[in-house]
This record gives sequence, C-alpha cells and structure tokens, in this order.
Amino acid sequence: MLPCRHHIEPMQQILKVVCVLLMSTPAMSALAQRTITGNIVDENNEPLIGAAVTTKEDKSIGTVSDIDGNYKLTLPQTGQYTLSVSYVGYVTQTAAAEGKQINFTLLPDAIGLEQIVVTGTRTPKLLKDAPIVTRVITADDIKKIDATHIGDLLQQELPGLEFSYAMNQQVTLNMQGFGGTTVLFLVDGERLAGETMDNIDYNRLNLDNVGRIEIVKGAASSLYGSNAMGGVVNLISKEAQEKWTANVNAHLGDHNEQRYGATGTFNIGKVYSVTNFQYTTVDQIDLENDGDFTTVYGSKTYNIKERIVLKVNDDLRFTARAGYFFRQRNYSDDEKNRYRDYSAGLRGNYHLNDANDIELSYSFDQYDKSDYYPSTGYDIRDYSNVQNSLRALYNHTFTGKHILTVGGDFMHDFLLSYQFEDNGSKDQNTADVFAQFDWNPMEQLNVIAGARFDYYSEADVKHVSPKIGLMYKLNRVSLRGSYSGGFRAPTLKETYMSYDMASIFMIYGNEDLEPETSHNFQLSAEYTRRIFNANVSGYYNFIENRITTIWNQELYGMLYSNIQDMQIYGVEANASLRLDCGFGARASYVYTHEHLRKGDTYQSYTSSARPHTATMRVEYGRRYGNDHSFNISLSGRMLSAVDTFEYSAYVEDETGEVPTEDAHYPGYSLWKFMFTQTFHRGVTLTAAVDNLLNYIPSYYYNNSPTTTGRTFSVSASIDIQELIKK
Repeated sequence: MLPCRHHIEPMQQILKVVCVLLMSTPAMSALAQRTITGNIVDENNEPLIGAAVTTKEDKSIGTVSDIDGNYKLTLPQTGQYTLSVSYVGYVTQTAAAEGKQINFTLLPDAIGLEQIVVTGTRTPKLLKDAPIVTRVITADDIKKIDATHIGDLLQQELPGLEFSYAMNQQVTLNMQGFGGTTVLFLVDGERLAGETMDNIDYNRLNLDNVGRIEIVKGAASSLYGSNAMGGVVNLISKEAQEKWTANVNAHLGDHNEQRYGATGTFNIGKVYSVTNFQYTTVDQIDLENDGDFTTVYGSKTYNIKERIVLKVNDDLRFTARAGYFFRQRNYSDDEKNRYRDYSAGLRGNYHLNDANDIELSYSFDQYDKSDYYPSTGYDIRDYSNVQNSLRALYNHTFTGKHILTVGGDFMHDFLLSYQFEDNGSKDQNTADVFAQFDWNPMEQLNVIAGARFDYYSEADVKHVSPKIGLMYKLNRVSLRGSYSGGFRAPTLKETYMSYDMASIFMIYGNEDLEPETSHNFQLSAEYTRRIFNANVSGYYNFIENRITTIWNQELYGMLYSNIQDMQIYGVEANASLRLDCGFGARASYVYTHEHLRKGDTYQSYTSSARPHTATMRVEYGRRYGNDHSFNISLSGRMLSAVDTFEYSAYVEDETGEVPTEDAHYPGYSLWKFMFTQTFHRGVTLTAAVDNLLNYIPSYYYNNSPTTTGRTFSVSASIDIQELIKK
C-alpha cells in the first residue's frame, strides 16, 4: 500500500496546483480590468433605454443601457479611455473614463445632426460626421408639411428646386440647373424604371411610409453611376420598431383633392413587416387667366407597398419588398392616360464579424404606359421599361475606424416604346465596379476617396468617375471640400428615338452620341451649437457634351446631339434654430448661374434656372400632458424672375439659324400656414391654408405655379395602437 500511496500523493499535488491556477485565472483577469457603472436619462430625468455606450479609443468595447437607463461597462485596467454615449434623437455626450460611476443626461438633438445618413458615402455616418454635404428631411418634417407627393415636399424644403410642366403637362424638374436626367431618385437605394419628358413619374414616390429623405447635391457618379451628375434624392422607408402599429389617415382639399392612406406593421420575433396603401384623387382645375394651358388634368392614383424583414440571427438579415402603382390622368372625356408600375426586390445583409459586412441584392422594376378609351373599353399599352438589377457590396473596417467599400452592379434594361420606329423595342446591359476608402487619421479629419467604372453595351461607353472629399473639424466649425466627376450615358430613347411630334416635325435619336461628363467642385463651412446651425457652400460645375435636341435642317426635325460646354455655379446658405421653448426657424437661399454661350450651336436647351430662390419656415410647438401637443408653422418659397430665350419657330430662317426670341418669366412667392393638434393617444388633426397671400399668375407659363388662389385643406391621422393602450 505504501508504494501506491507514494505514487498517488505526487499526482494529488499536481492536481491541486492545476486547480489553483484555473481558479485564479479569472481573479487575475479581474484584477486586470475595471468596471464603470452609471445612469443615462433625458432632460426630464426619464431613463433612456438602449442608449449605446462605447469608448472612442476602441469601438469594440461597448454596452447598452437597460430598462432603467443603467449601464455597466468593463474596461482594461491600464490605458486612458473616453466614454461616448449616443441615443437616436439626442446629442452624443463624452466623458473621461475616470472613477467608478459616471452618469449622463442627454439633451435633444434640436437640429438633427445626430441622425444617421447613408447616401453620401453608402456607409452609415452621423450627419455631423458626413464628409459629403447632405440635407435630411425627417419624418417629422414630412408630417408637418402634409405633402401628398415628393414635388410638394421638396419645393417647400429646398431652394433652387422647381417642378414645372413640359409639353402636354408632363412634370419636369430643375434643381440648380440640372434636370430630370441628371438628378437620380432612389427608393431605399434602388433606381426607378420609366420616364416621360426625361423625368421619372414623381407620383410614384408615396410619402406615407417614408422615414427620411436624404439629398446630396453635386456629382455622385462615383457611387451611383449614370444620372447622378446633379445629385441624388434617396427616400428611405420606415422600419417596424414596435410589436405592431396601425395608422389610418385622410386629407381633403379644394378641387376635390382627396388622399387616404393606411399603414400596418408588426414585429414578431425574427419577422418584421410594413404594409402601406394610399389612394389619391383630384378634379380638373380650370385656371383663372390665359396661358400656355388653361386647365390642369384631373387624376387618381393607387399605391400599394409591402416590405418584410427576416432577421435570421444577429448577423444575417433578409429584406423582401413588393409594390404596385397605378395612375390615371383624365386627358379628355374620350381618352385616359394610364401608368402602372410593378416592383419587387430581395436583399441579404451578412455581418461576418466586427470588421466585415456583405450585401447582395436583386431588384425588379417594370413601368408601363397605356391609353384607355372608355367608350370601347380598349386599354392599349404602348410603352414598357423593365429593369432587372443585381448588386454586391462589401465593407471592411480597419482598426475600427477606416472603411473600405467595394461593389458592383449589373442591370439588364429593356424598353418598348411608341417613340421607336414601328413601336419597336431595344435593350442593353450595363455593368460597373466601384471602390471607396473612408480614412479617419484623427478625430478632427475625415478623407474619403473613390472611383467607379461603368460600361453601357448599346452606346459602347466606358467611363471612370472619381471622387475625393474631406472634412476637418475645428471646435464648432466643420470645413468640407470635394471634387467629383459626373457621368451620364446616352439612354435608349436618345439613341434610337424616331417619333412624329404631332405631325409638326420628327424627333430622331443619335447612335453617335458621346456621354455627358462633368467636373464638380464644392467648398463649405458649417457652424454648430446644440440649438443653432448655419452653413454656407459654394459650388462649380463644368459640363461637357450635354445631350439635348437640336434642329437639323437636312432631317427637317430635332436630332439628339451633344452641345458645347457649359458651366453652372453658385452659392447656397442655410441657417436653422430650435429653442427649448418650442420655437424653431429655418431659412435657406440659393444663387444659381448657368453660363451657356448663345450662338455657337443653337439648341432647344435654354436656361430656365431662376438665379435667386429661397425657402423659409418658422414654427412654434408645445407638448402639454402626456398625449397632447400642437404646432403652428408658416412656410414660404420665393423665386426670382428669369430672363431666357426660346424658339419662335422650328425651322431655319434665311441666315441658316433657328429663330429665337427673348422670354421673361416673372418671379413669385407662395406661403403656407398650418396648425396641427395632437389629441389623446395618437389622434392628429391638421388644418392648412396654402397660397396665403392669394397669388394668381397673370399668365400661366409652363414654369408658373398652377394655383387659382388661396386654398384650404384638412387632414386627420390616427395611430390605432395608441388608442387601445392601457
């Protein structure tokens, strides 16, 4: 027995040593760490649930506050750290990680600089940290303005932007000298099919379920390719946050203007769903005075959208969407113009780890036009644009702060059109690859650089679009500067069009068109306090080979051609103020100058950008009790007159030139007064007086407002889930 005991005792000693080492490892690890706790509340001492607590030195160290606003964060024992606390809608706060307890009281983000934006860089950034100048219109702004479609909203919020009529009352856009072909509209980052008079159907852009709108002015072709020479407008949908919500709303106005909407959401476990429906109608408007037209056609629309998110786990997420849009324009008693759109998409996001993310997506969009004849029941389709798109996007983060983004797109574009010979069809393939590096060498400096290569099969166009932008923060001042290259390939219509224009003349496409290109330079300075923000920026665009129609005497018609170089430059200034007492104000001004030498090559493109435009809004709102609030606002838009020239005939005279004549379009201003009252648990009523000063044009030009004087409207919105809460 003794020999055996002698053998066992050494083994017991070894096991004891191993156990002691294993038991002491956590203790030794704990000695190398320290814990900081605290509480996070708002200005009313209410806990903020889910506030993010991180360190500025190491983004991988972090936690969130619990239901009582408490947090607990473990840090390494050595090293100096700075805590950063952020919460949506509140100003981010920082504090040195000293002591065992640090409490935070967050103040509301009065002017919205703590919002996350994605359009300017394609990666999430706080608005205050975005190196590319970005304007955001929030869901609260949309609600206060009570606009039916995107044109109403953007014109009230953005100076330098004007929606007007082109031929046959088709809506056309001018944004600081750039038209519908060079301002790219996106919905959740996806393109829209179809166009009329070089503009998409803006009526498709239903605002009923939009969470925010991000606007980037200036060339963005390095990220978005063709059609983004003048800027990008990205409508981003709301997310389903609560377990379920249900909203119904209605709007009634003059000219029998009606709008009805309903949105339902649910959030159950791993599935999130948002369903939205909207119906609008308006009667024909008989205008008060003579003009290029004397009536505005009545119309009706239906818009249905479904969006489902499946969150497989914390790292993998799928988003599916589908939509249907219908619009009927009452062109005459005998003929109605119909527009339909079918859209769908699937997107997958996979978070590999803290440094790597992948996104894959497929998008389908089909936009059709037809003419409906009530007497016979015939509904004849003569236009169909179908786009199938694939995208891949990869982000890699270096050392927690530098981001490399690479990606590529492939799209098959099919177009059947009454504007082609024999009502034929054409198609083409487009492909691109792009890369961007977001470099943050220090807290005050951010540099972003990238490039994109595009290929268009039918035009055989290959083009590289570069971009570089930087931002430097100096106390309360942020300085931004950027250069970006713009690019637009000839469209299938511009390449192959053969259209008889009401038996007056023909319009011909041109297979020898060169792509439009531009060079955009921007400089800006921004000053920020919690309740005040002001910024001023200057911009310059040099545009080569702009595509438009030119009279061709040999063809005796209009021929799509490249015109001589042109320049667009100007200044933009914005200021906003939001006081804690409920008073707010915002004013914006834009000066735009288009320089195009008249006489080198006559063309139908004429300058119609108004040189001076401004928007303004003042408001006062208060909340009393838990469920009641009101808001009063006065908003206005002011546009200066513009002098230009236009064709007086579509045929060359004895000098060999197409004659033109000077044209003067008068300036005007429109003001809107609104009163909004929120009652018990989610019932909101809004009353509005538009065109408060009763402006009526003496003559209705295509770019005049179609107002017949002062108009009135009322709206109601009910959040059903709030009504039944205990």
